[in-house]
Amino acid sequence: MSETVDVLIVGAGAAGMMCAIEAGRRGRSVRIVDHARAPGEKIRISGGGRCNFTNLGTGPANFLGENPRFATSALKRYTQHDFIKRVDRASIAWHEKTLGQLFCDDSAKQIIRMLTDDMREAGATLSLGLAVDRVARSGEGFEAALSDGSVVRARSLVLATGGKSIPKMGATGWAYETARQFGLRVTDTRPALVPLTFEPGLLEKLAPLSGLSVEAVVSHRTPADGGAPGRPTAETRFAEGMLFTHRGLSGPSILQISSYWREGEAITVAMAPGEDVYARLKAAKEENGKQMVHTALGHIVPRRLAESVCEREGVQGKLAEVGDKVLRRLDEAVNAWTVKPVGSEGYRTAEVTLGGIATDELDQQTMAAKAVPGLYAIGEAVDVTGWLGGYNFQWAWSSGWAAGQVC
Repeated sequence: MSETVDVLIVGAGAAGMMCAIEAGRRGRSVRIVDHARAPGEKIRISGGGRCNFTNLGTGPANFLGENPRFATSALKRYTQHDFIKRVDRASIAWHEKTLGQLFCDDSAKQIIRMLTDDMREAGATLSLGLAVDRVARSGEGFEAALSDGSVVRARSLVLATGGKSIPKMGATGWAYETARQFGLRVTDTRPALVPLTFEPGLLEKLAPLSGLSVEAVVSHRTPADGGAPGRPTAETRFAEGMLFTHRGLSGPSILQISSYWREGEAITVAMAPGEDVYARLKAAKEENGKQMVHTALGHIVPRRLAESVCEREGVQGKLAEVGDKVLRRLDEAVNAWTVKPVGSEGYRTAEVTLGGIATDELDQQTMAAKAVPGLYAIGEAVDVTGWLGGYNFQWAWSSGWAAGQVC
């Protein structure tokens, strides 16, 4: 059995469905296939089931890659405000959390339903539970052999299967493999927006803190040589929540910094940002020198953290028994804790994949492969990675929209 369509989109995630809608609205015949049993699975689980669907502050500065500016064109032509209007038209109630993050009031499934309804109205055909076994050039278009034995011929092929993050959701490197097959360069990929892990010795010392969360400022400085291509050389910092885990550190600030961190590098953590720990301990000492050091520190940071810091620094006894040098050491241990993770939890828990199909292979306005007419790459498959907080979804909407205007 064979079928001929204008556009074959592989991947029914955020970017793929957006592209299908836009191409269908232009009168193109569109087939979108996915090996998953349901569309938009990452949408469904995102934001605790409420989908952090965009961010009010989205701009090129919120993205990483060899050329973060590559995203500028699509983001400017289809903005966060454009997607919000689409959500409003679908009568989906939403709210803003911290830092411009927008979530559905009810369920992420509303976003999926909006997209599938729009695809249906645009005439796009959605086929689930189907994998692409083989794809090849055929004349001026492409021919794809599907896992049900059927063949689809299309003038345009869109790679929208995302990256390797969260393999239990069915994520694979298919888009990268297919891009390489057609001669496109793919940059090194790695887990991003992912918890960081510590070596066993440090984990043992920090074990009593597992489950404790604090507001923190986490910073990272890229080596002077800049490291890998596309990595900023200035210090990067994020001020958000941090969570101690039985493997290391997690929470928004850690997930953010993980996109910048590399093995062998350190991060610096302020666990009482905005507080002059030394001055407060000094004042406490003058007011009540009989107070235990860990008790006084426990008025500044959570008690468990205060006890852990004092134990790690070998500080015990009463405030009156320690000098200013010790108090300054405690200040540094709290607000300039420099630690070297040994790794991350990997793709298993990573929210996105850093790296992907090289942007210099693509047209920034259309997302088309420069050297392969009719081939497009969108969303997470491309070497454009956003911060935590709705930025990656906005890239999916914007890049999918851009490709949908021309494919």
